[in-house]
Amino acid sequence: MSIEVRVPQLPESVADATLIAWRKKPGDSVQRDENLVDLETDKVVLEVPAPAAGVIKEVKVQDGATVISGQVLAVLEEGAAAAAAPAAKPAKAPERRASSPETRNAAPAGGADKLAPSVRRLVEEHHLDAAGIPGSGRDGRITKADVLTHLTAKESTPPAARPAAGTQPTPAGARAERRVPMTRLRARIAERLVQVQATAAMLTTFNEVDLTAVNGLRARYKERFEKEHGVRLGFTSFFVKACIEALRRYPVVNASIDGNDIVYHEYYDIGIAVSTDRGLIVPVLRDADTRSFADIEQSVGAFATRARDGAITLEELTGGTFTITNGGVFGSLLSTPILNQPQSAILGMHKIQERPVAVGGQVVVRPMMYLALTYDHRIIDGREAVQFLVAVKDALEDPARLLLQI
Repeated sequence: MSIEVRVPQLPESVADATLIAWRKKPGDSVQRDENLVDLETDKVVLEVPAPAAGVIKEVKVQDGATVISGQVLAVLEEGAAAAAAPAAKPAKAPERRASSPETRNAAPAGGADKLAPSVRRLVEEHHLDAAGIPGSGRDGRITKADVLTHLTAKESTPPAARPAAGTQPTPAGARAERRVPMTRLRARIAERLVQVQATAAMLTTFNEVDLTAVNGLRARYKERFEKEHGVRLGFTSFFVKACIEALRRYPVVNASIDGNDIVYHEYYDIGIAVSTDRGLIVPVLRDADTRSFADIEQSVGAFATRARDGAITLEELTGGTFTITNGGVFGSLLSTPILNQPQSAILGMHKIQERPVAVGGQVVVRPMMYLALTYDHRIIDGREAVQFLVAVKDALEDPARLLLQI
């Protein structure tokens, strides 16, 4: 029996998707729930599973095409054996790339059996053998940076050392360049950044925080915390808790604008910005005020892992009343974050750096971090923004406040 493989129902906020790579070609056997094709939306990469075991009879949409909910992607012959499948037409160029020997052999490589969609796409575009690319990611997984490093090393190899590949060499003295289209996520990020710059009255206020007390707590309890909860005690949970206490005092910072109305959210859904190979995304920690330190650390860690593996869901990226972003993990000392609309404020964390500061009339060296709060001046006054940031600073410099909620 023939079964149509269709685009799954996309959320209301997503009009269409781009078919970025077929994982199977006509004539291939598939198992039920095996991934057939990757679809890229404005926010995430979706995998389309096989509805039943069988053989791919026909592919109706090629790589790079734009598709909508319910559109037929392929026809699957249920229960058919690969040997009994009719001879398939020669695959078009994108399909040859997706099923080339290099990519067919990529799966067994260390960590390459779990290539993120963006990494897998890059490997296929350049006809690479993933088995020959060292992985620096978690559990030896290959990251986009690993692929780019491999490409750079390959391009810098002397011509005499390169195997003949039938390609035209770059003329001596010529300056090479590559032109690639933006991914849907990157295009969406660009669109939103330009939009927020044009529609919000953004202003940023700064302060600095002494993390001596937080460091002391982490050093004192980190081993016991990890033993009991199975996760490291990081800085994120402290900042989430501190922001929630500050948001309780200054609810307008947790508000948003809807037309001519100000919507005050009486819940705390905190967005945590995560950098991925495809771009920056913001999974949302729902009801963060009800979560323990361990729960926050576990959830944020899971967000980061699944986001980088392309497994984050659209629901996890929807909503949010306030966002925290940490440029410090990349070494940023100071920055002015851009609002994540329709939210009205975002907190920027930065690099922890030991600096001399005056404490009680004495100059001492302390672990200091600059904090930046970008806010929408249309509804948040400077006084409220500054007081909010001071409240965050006070809570972090005296963490007992987080337990006592004072």
